[in-house]
Amino acid sequence: MPQELSKAYEPGAIETRWAEYWVKEKLFSVATPPAGETRPVFTLLLPPPNVTGRLHMGHMLNQTQMDIVVRWHRMRGFITLWLPGTDHAGIATQMMVEKQLQSEGKKRRDMGREAFIERVWDWKRHYGGAILDQMKRLGASVDWDREYFTMDENLSHAVREVFVQLYEQGLVYRGNYIVNWCPWHETAISDLEVKHEEVPGKLWEIRYPVIGTNEFITVATTRPETMLGDTAIAVNPKDERYVHLHGKKVLLPLMNREIPIITDELAQPEFGTGAVKVTPAHDPNDFEAGKRHNLPQINVMDGHAHMNENAGRFQGLDRYEARKRVLHDLTEHGFLVGEKDYTLALGKCDRCGTVIEPRLSEQWFIKIKPLAERAIEVVQNGAITIVPENFRQVYLNWMANIHDWCVSRQLWWGHRIPAWTCTACQHVTVAREAPLTCDKCGSMELEQVSDVLDTWFSSGLLPFTTLGWPETTRDLDAFYPNTLMITGFDILFFWLARMIMFGCHFMQGHRQDATIKKASGEANRKDDSVPFRHVYIHALVRDAERQKMSKTKGNVIDPLEIIERFGTDATRFTLAAMAAPGTDIAFNESRTEGYRAFANKIWNAARFMFMNVERIGGGAGAPARELQNMPGIAGFTAITLEDRWILSRFNRVAADVHDALAAYRFHEAANRIYDFFWGEFCDWYLELIKPRLNMQGEAAKAACANLVNLFDAALRLLHPVMPFITEEIWQTMYEGNPPAKSIALMPYPQADVKQFDLGAETEMSILQDLIVSVRNLRAELKVEPKVKVPVEIYAHEPEIRAMIDHNRAALERLANVEKITFVAGSLAKIAGARSTARFDVHIVYERKIDVAAECERLKKELDKIDKGITSGQRQLGNQQFLAKAPANVVENLRKQQQELALLHEKTQSKLKELGCR
Repeated sequence: MPQELSKAYEPGAIETRWAEYWVKEKLFSVATPPAGETRPVFTLLLPPPNVTGRLHMGHMLNQTQMDIVVRWHRMRGFITLWLPGTDHAGIATQMMVEKQLQSEGKKRRDMGREAFIERVWDWKRHYGGAILDQMKRLGASVDWDREYFTMDENLSHAVREVFVQLYEQGLVYRGNYIVNWCPWHETAISDLEVKHEEVPGKLWEIRYPVIGTNEFITVATTRPETMLGDTAIAVNPKDERYVHLHGKKVLLPLMNREIPIITDELAQPEFGTGAVKVTPAHDPNDFEAGKRHNLPQINVMDGHAHMNENAGRFQGLDRYEARKRVLHDLTEHGFLVGEKDYTLALGKCDRCGTVIEPRLSEQWFIKIKPLAERAIEVVQNGAITIVPENFRQVYLNWMANIHDWCVSRQLWWGHRIPAWTCTACQHVTVAREAPLTCDKCGSMELEQVSDVLDTWFSSGLLPFTTLGWPETTRDLDAFYPNTLMITGFDILFFWLARMIMFGCHFMQGHRQDATIKKASGEANRKDDSVPFRHVYIHALVRDAERQKMSKTKGNVIDPLEIIERFGTDATRFTLAAMAAPGTDIAFNESRTEGYRAFANKIWNAARFMFMNVERIGGGAGAPARELQNMPGIAGFTAITLEDRWILSRFNRVAADVHDALAAYRFHEAANRIYDFFWGEFCDWYLELIKPRLNMQGEAAKAACANLVNLFDAALRLLHPVMPFITEEIWQTMYEGNPPAKSIALMPYPQADVKQFDLGAETEMSILQDLIVSVRNLRAELKVEPKVKVPVEIYAHEPEIRAMIDHNRAALERLANVEKITFVAGSLAKIAGARSTARFDVHIVYERKIDVAAECERLKKELDKIDKGITSGQRQLGNQQFLAKAPANVVENLRKQQQELALLHEKTQSKLKELGCR
C-alpha cells in the first residue's frame, strides 16, 4: 500500500487498485450466520442485469444507491449480504446469438436445438460476464462468492419445482388464446414487453353484401388483411339501424364464405357505422366475442406473419404485401368504399421493434388472481412498504386489474417447460423429471414441450431460490425475507410484482430466525413470506435538458466514458447528490466536474494533514478501533471555539446523514457531507487551526491529533458515497498497518448528542459572518488583497464583543485586518458599513463611496430582508406548521424574525442617511 499521497489526484490508478484488492481479499463475502446470531442482518438482491448487458446510466444509478446503502449498513455492524448475479435473458440472448450466426451465414434451425443451445452457452462463457466485470471495476461491494446465473442447475431445479407445484395446485393451464406475437422472434410476449407508439395510419371502410337482400353492411378496419379470417359481423342489439338484419348472414368478400350477423356489445352504435368485423383468431376483443357466440377461430397467418393456407390465394404473402393485394382486390370488386387518415397506437416488440401481431396460439398460462390477492394484501397491510408513496398506489391499481400471465415462449434458450406430450394419445404429463411412460396410456413415446418459460418467471423466484429453496437452509432462516429492494419503475410490474406474488405463495409459513429478526428491528413484523420488507423505486436518469435518453436522439450518456474522464467517485457522487426521491435526474457533466473538484479538495486537505503530521511528529496518530466504535469523534479534545464548533457540526451532520439514508434521501446525505467537508472542514476549520499547527510543542500536537481524528471520522462518513478516495487516504493514514483490512469494515460515525454545542455554533456563525462581511466590504471598496485595513466594530451585546475580541487573531488573519477598534455606538448610519442583528462593522479606508451604488445595494438588501420577514410570518401564521414543527425550530424562527426586524430598521435608516430615493 502507498505510504504517501501523490501530488496530483489521479482516480483511475487508485480505483483500479482498490477494486482489485476488495475482490481479491473477499472483503464482502458473508458466511451464513449461525443459530443464535445476535447481530442484525441486512440483505439486498441485485436486480440481475441481462447476460447480454453493458453498463448504462440506469445500472449506474441503481448500483450506486444500492452500494451506498449496503456499505452504510455494513459499517453500522449489520451482517450484510448483497447478492449478485446475471439473468439468462431468453429473448435478448437468443437474438444476440442468432445475429452472430447470421453474420456467419447460419441459422439456428439448421443447427438444431442442442447445438444452438451449446452455442449460446459458449457465447455466455466468452461475453456473458462483461457487465459483472464492469461492476467489479466500479467497486460494487457484493458477495462475489455467491454469484449466480439464472440457468445454474440449482436455480433450474427450483424453477421446475415451482412450475410443477403451480400445475398440481391447478394454477397452470394450457390453451388457445390471443397473445402478442413477435414475428421476428417467433414467440409470444407479454403485454409488458410491448411498447405502443402513435403513428399515422389508415382506416378502410369495407362493405359486406347481406345474403338474400340488395343491402350491404359497412365496417371499418385498420388491418384489412385479417378480414380473411372474419367469422361474423357484430351489431349492437340496441342499434335500431340493424334490427331488420338480426339473424341474417353476409358473404365475406374475396373469400366467398357465409358468416353470420350477430348482436353483441362489442359493437358500439356511436363508433363508425356501428357494425364491426369479428376475427376471433386475430383480436383479443373479437376472441372473447367469438367465445360468447361459439364462432370458429380461423388463423390466417403463420409464425412469421405470412399468410397461411387459410388465407386462400393470398397464402405465402407477407402481411403487409397481403394488405396491398387485399385492398386492390376489394377495390376491383367494389367492396372498398372509403379510406381515411387515422392515428394508430401501434404495438411493437420492446426488444426488436417488430410490429406485434395479435394471434391465436396455444400457450401456457398462470392463473394469476389467487397469487395477486396475497400480493395486494401485504402491501395494503404494511408488510411491504413502497417508497415513494405514489408508487404504492400504482402497484395496487395494476395488481387489481391483472390478467392471467402467459409464461410460455417459443424460444430455445431458457428454462424448458417440464411437460411432455405423448405422441400416441396426445396426453400432456407435467413432471419434475422426464417421465419414462405416459401416465395415461403407458406409451414410452414422449416428447418434451419445446417452449421455454418467460425470463421473468425464473427471476421472480430469486429472493428465495438464491438462498437454497426448495431445500430448507440456514441461509433462508437468516437472510429471508430480504431487507430492501432498490429498483427502477420500468420493472415494477415485470419483476417486483412477480417476486411478491411468488414469495408470498411459496414462502407461506416461513419464519425468519427470531433472534436475527429482533436484532434487525423487524420483530414486530408478522409476515415473513414476503420477499423483502421495503421497496425503494429510484428515478430515471435523463440528459441535461431532462430528455429521455435514446439512441435515436443521440443523447445516450455512457457512464464508463464519464468515469474515464472524472473518476468513479465523482460519478457516484453526482448521481447520489441529484437523487431526490420521485424526481428524475437531469444528468449534467458540469456537476460531475464539480464533484471531481470536490475529490481534489479532499485530496489536497489530506496532503496538508500528512505534511503537518510528518512535521509535528508524535502524538498525532489515529485512535484505536475500539474508540472509533463510540459515538461522536473519539480522541478529539475541544480546546478552542473552532474545535467545539467543528465537533458539534460533525455530530449534527452525522445525525442528518443517518436520517437521510434511512429515508432513501440520497441527495440530502450527499449534500450534507459535501457542505461539511468542503465548507466547514476545508474552508473554515483548516484555516482556523493553521496558527496552532505552526506552534511548537504540545499545542501543535494537540491540534494535529484533533485534525487526524476528525479527518478519520469524516472519511468514514463519506466512504459509502465515495469509496475509492476514502480508502486510499484512510489506508495512508495508518502507514500500512490499519485496524481493519478496509475502511469499509470500520464503524460508521454515530452522532453523539453530548457533543452538540449550540453555543459554539452560534458564536462561530457570528465570527464567520463578521469575517465574510469584512471581505465583502473590502471587495466593494476595491481594497488590494495584500493591503491590511483597520476596522471598527459595534457589538450589540457584551458577550458578542468578548467573543470577537477573544478570536480577533482569526479575524485579522482571515479578513486581512491590521487593527480592530470596538466602538460604543451603532455604525448603521455610516455609509459603507455593514449592519447585522449582532454587530455593525465598518472599514476605515479613505476612498470616496459611490453613493448611487451604495443606495442600490441597500435597496437590494432591504428587499431580501422583506422577503425573509414575509416568509417567516407566513410560517408562524400556519397553525399546522406550529403544531408539527419541533419547539426549537419555532423558537429559532421567532428569533430570526426579531433579528430581521432590527436589520430592516437599520437598513432604512442608512437609506435615509444617504438620501436614497
